[in-house]
Amino acid sequence: MPSFDIVSKVDTQTLDNAINNAKKEILNRYDFSGSKSSIELDKKSDVITVITEDDMRLKAIQDSIISRMMKQGIDPKSLDFDENYQASGNMICKEISIKQGLDKEAAKKLVAKIKASGLKVQPSIMDDQVRVTAKKIDDLQAVISLCKTENFEQPLQFINMRN
Repeated sequence: MPSFDIVSKVDTQTLDNAINNAKKEILNRYDFSGSKSSIELDKKSDVITVITEDDMRLKAIQDSIISRMMKQGIDPKSLDFDENYQASGNMICKEISIKQGLDKEAAKKLVAKIKASGLKVQPSIMDDQVRVTAKKIDDLQAVISLCKTENFEQPLQFINMRN
């Protein structure tokens, strides 16, 4: 039976390229000259750490990261902006976590939406992904188009299409 998987993953190397481009942009900007701002990506825990002096610069760095991600083809919905907190002295620190995989709530919402559509498919939750099987590939393509029109607060990728 034909099937495919619905996942939500961010390519770490592409994200690293986007972060490096944002670092270069920040270093070359006039309003950041003499600033102690830094952007660090921890690939193991999938967290971007931004440290800067004030809220204006923090907002500019976030905008730069988002624009560089979009240019690299990464959906900014994969970022989870945490609260700011004080670092040492007058520095502000912000941790931005990257959403990898579908969490249980998003997977349940996705399965419920697919079942409510009335298509003759069988969705099932498998760890951090959803597998959809059907008798016809046309039904699977209808599920893909349905998922693309809905907003699930996470970017979705459709992989492993099998016949």
